[in-house]
Amino acid sequence: MKSLNVLIADGHPIFIEGLRNILTFPTGRFQCQLKGVVQSDSALEESLRALPVDLLFLDMNLSDGEGLKRISSFKRGFPNLHILIFTLSDDARLIKAAFRGGADGLLLKSASRDELLRAVEDVMDGKTVVGKGITLTDRASSNGFDTPLPESRFARKYGLTRREIEVMRFIGQVLSNKDIAEKLYISDQTVSVHRKNIMRKLGVNNTASLIKIAFENNLV
Repeated sequence: MKSLNVLIADGHPIFIEGLRNILTFPTGRFQCQLKGVVQSDSALEESLRALPVDLLFLDMNLSDGEGLKRISSFKRGFPNLHILIFTLSDDARLIKAAFRGGADGLLLKSASRDELLRAVEDVMDGKTVVGKGITLTDRASSNGFDTPLPESRFARKYGLTRREIEVMRFIGQVLSNKDIAEKLYISDQTVSVHRKNIMRKLGVNNTASLIKIAFENNLV
């Protein structure tokens, strides 16, 4: 069982205590070692520099959202750091901003113990995690129709077809091949072919990278 160094950055004592209790027990392939707890953005950076941290549990609203704004700098400064965000909000704009910044996963604070432990393993395996109850669609702009396709500059840059852009938008929503096939009225196998072609054109080899690129280029 591999040891996993964890840091909690959250301003809610009861939630912190709940995480402490969960992390006391092994999480499948990992034994979590809690290295520290911080409750402010300034203390967070100091702890990341001083402690060996593999996984950061970050409250989206830490220090009025300052922690959220600095995700990209944390990822640049600590390239081996994985970030799992917790939130009480289902605001799609904030959620998209977190993923664009480089977050590896996001869970509602109402998530179950089992969902949390699965998320830890998935994030450490390089997967992107979107928890139950989290939507990537802006309610204010939802009118029953798909959102417009992005400007064609991204598609031209990588030689993506219109269909590949459509598939990539759904990949950015963390949908399975089966779910995408149902939305586009095509077969699972066809979606799989599109996914492989997109990966080849973008020069990536996993779905997590595709999801991050989708967010970075406003496809979601």
